[in-house]
Amino acid sequence: MQDKKIAVVGGGPGGLTLARLLQLKGAVVNVYERDASQDVRMQGATLDLHEESGLEALRRAGLLEAFYANHRPEAGRLRIVDKHAASVMDELFAEDAGDQRPEIDRGPLRHILLESLAGGTVVWNSQFASMEKEKDGWRLSFKNGSSAYADLVIAADGANSKIRPYITAIQPLYSGVTIVEGNVYHAEKNAPNLWSLANGGKVFAFGDEQSLILSAKGEGSLSFYTGCKVPENWVRQSGIDFADRAQVTEWFKKDFGSWNNIWQELFISPEAWFIPRPQYHFPLAQEWAALPNLTMLGDAAHRMPPYAGEGVNMAMQDAFELAECLTDRPFEDVQTAIAAYEKQMRQRTSEVTRLTLDSTEMLHGADPITDLLTMMSGH
Repeated sequence: MQDKKIAVVGGGPGGLTLARLLQLKGAVVNVYERDASQDVRMQGATLDLHEESGLEALRRAGLLEAFYANHRPEAGRLRIVDKHAASVMDELFAEDAGDQRPEIDRGPLRHILLESLAGGTVVWNSQFASMEKEKDGWRLSFKNGSSAYADLVIAADGANSKIRPYITAIQPLYSGVTIVEGNVYHAEKNAPNLWSLANGGKVFAFGDEQSLILSAKGEGSLSFYTGCKVPENWVRQSGIDFADRAQVTEWFKKDFGSWNNIWQELFISPEAWFIPRPQYHFPLAQEWAALPNLTMLGDAAHRMPPYAGEGVNMAMQDAFELAECLTDRPFEDVQTAIAAYEKQMRQRTSEVTRLTLDSTEMLHGADPITDLLTMMSGH
């Protein structure tokens, strides 16, 4: 990596972890992020970091102490309920229930990673537009009109990556499930019964081959995912304007009509927002030829549904495996290093994707509570 300029496109956990690991080895790296600044409000559920992947990445980055200073032990505690909010498994009040599943909110994790980088590493307000070959590298162009040259480009720009098509034409496959994601701010006031039900942790609710997952966050909001088995084009064909709270509320009352009214608290607050997300995954056996100056990590390489909690963990493991191939292992050139990284990444994430799809099917099957409890018991 000596004398090479590296561009990481995307400032999520995977991209920022990679930048940190490369800088520890003396590499020159910039992260190009579409957000206007680091103060943008972070959405999404809390992140469950696993010992061999997410936590291992932070360990290699020298950030494990900072993680444990900012993680939320109670966030890993889980309550499983039926559609009537009746509890069938409850570890929300067990003191050590979250110790094996340490979780952290997205905002604090991002802050830890950003603070670990050299000043000026992240170039904000830089949404990728296109790139073209220049010399032995790439000229990247951004929607704000700026451009930058890089000898090596790493796509960390998420599930709808705009850089992935420069590497492969392989398209994702629909999983059969579409999520409506939402967030309720000031949840203790705006959704008091559900805030109490979550009690600082997570709630998994199931019924009628549907799911609803709640996550309490440290800043006082509740994030949630509804999961339904609908056709791939349901979002467009439904005619629902998901920016219109009244329309989303009517949809939920109709499609989750047999569920207890307590769940309707999610749609009361005028601050609530909703985003429909059809869940896709890449083929289990995807292959492409390694390039000499371009690769990818995280959802750009192996998007999958969230029903095994592996997305962020796989992205952070990608980061430390790629950094290792580029800086620590004696490959003769960058292309050989990329080829080695991509081979092991594809093998690893193919198995994780398979397990995730099995979990997705189970949680939206005929008896998900029984199946989930059986799996959790080790049988």
